[in-house]
This record gives sequence, C-alpha cells and structure tokens, in this order.
Amino acid sequence: MRASIPAGLGHKEAELYSRLDPARFPRHIAIIMDGNGRWAKRRHLPRIAGHRSGVFAVRNTVQCASRIGLPALTLYAFSVENWLRRPKSETSFLMGLLRRYLKIEMSAFQENNVRVQFIGRWRELPQEVQDRMDWAIAETAHNTGLILTFAINYGGRSEIVDAVKAIVNKSRSNGAHFEIDEEKIDQNLYTSHLPELDLLIRTSGEMRLSNFLLWQAAYSEIYVTESLWPDFSGVKLLEAIAEFQKRERRFGGIETVPHSTVHTA
Repeated sequence: MRASIPAGLGHKEAELYSRLDPARFPRHIAIIMDGNGRWAKRRHLPRIAGHRSGVFAVRNTVQCASRIGLPALTLYAFSVENWLRRPKSETSFLMGLLRRYLKIEMSAFQENNVRVQFIGRWRELPQEVQDRMDWAIAETAHNTGLILTFAINYGGRSEIVDAVKAIVNKSRSNGAHFEIDEEKIDQNLYTSHLPELDLLIRTSGEMRLSNFLLWQAAYSEIYVTESLWPDFSGVKLLEAIAEFQKRERRFGGIETVPHSTVHTA
C-alpha cells in the first residue's frame, strides 16, 4: 500500500510519487549540476543567465526533496578547478550569487525544515562569502529534516588528501602509532556525518564524475539525464528515483542486496 502524497507537491510530482515506494527511497542523493553555460548559449544569452536560471532549479529540487522526506541531498556547486577554468568575472559573480541565494532562500529553508551545510575547502573563499555560509549553517542548525549540503571549492581527490592529512595529524598529536585503512579514511571524509551515497545524478548528458565524491560513489547508482541543469526540477528528481528503484544493487557481490538493508546513518 502506497503512502499518502506529501503536501506541497505539484500535480506531476504527485503523480510520479504515487508510483514510487517510499520505503525504498535513497537516503542520500548527490547531483552534479552541469549545463548552465550550454543552456544560456542555446538561448544566445551570457553564461551568467544560465547560472541565474540554475538557482531556480536548485530551489525546485530542494523543495521536492524536502517534501518527500529525503534525508540528504548534496549539490556540486563549485569545484577547486573552477578557479582556473572560469574567468575571474564569472567566479566573482558565482560567489555573489551564492551569498544572495542563501539570504533569499532562508525563509524556505526554515519552512521546509532544511539544514544547510557545506563541504570542500570553503574556508579558502572570500571572507564575506564564508560569513554568509556560517550564518546559513547557524540559522538552520536546529532543523531536523533534509540535510542540504553544497560542495563549494570541492574536489574529490582533495577530499581524500585532506582525510589522510587529518588522520596523520590526529595520530601525531596523540603520539601513537597509526595505520591508514578504509574505515579511517571514511571517518575523516567531509561527508562522514551523512548517510552512505545511494544515488549520483548528473545533468547535461555527460558521462563522467568530474572529481565529485570519488570515494563515496564507489557503489552508488549513477543516473545521467540529458536535461541541462536549469531545466532540472522536482519532476526530474522523482524520475531519477524511479529509475533507482528499478535497479538491483550488488555492491560487488553476486546476490542482490535489498535497498532497505544497505544504508548507514
């Protein structure tokens, strides 16, 4: 028997939700938000127009994720490589866009019980950006619903390096012999407080991870959509979840592992 339709879903979202099994929802979804520039180019608009439209896709996706009760959603917003591959004017615009987004969306975060967090080397960002991020973390710290994580100044390889450094530094401070194993690395990743990554979505049709959650994605399901990020929505999110529920997850073994038994808090 299907659960009741959550309040606030649009007609198409509600229709898709009715076909899903809420007991088999992924606990942690991550999205590579790709295609803002191409979306703008196809419309003969500047790249920043694509970034502005991408904010609406973030809003719609976050609202849907929170309303259907997803525990965690991680969005790849800005990579460590973006500093070198994008013009300074564009990166400055993106930093300003992030600050405005967090302020404008705060009422929606509170209404939808969303807790905002960040991963990556975001302490290297301009101070005014860090201040707004700290503010968003503090303002939503009491919320108990969706954990919305933005990967900012993030790189998957950098994350693993930082995890190893953290292990070494902790061991040196304790003066104890140490060994580095998978469990220790996992405990020192940026995402150690989040559920295991179940579903990784990439927009724009590109077939690559782009240095995103390399460790965490080892056994996650990957879903690629041709939709450019500004065209993504709650409907597209539910379509990805529908595809996720059709798959058999083997985790390197022979026997299928049921969805309900593979998540860790």
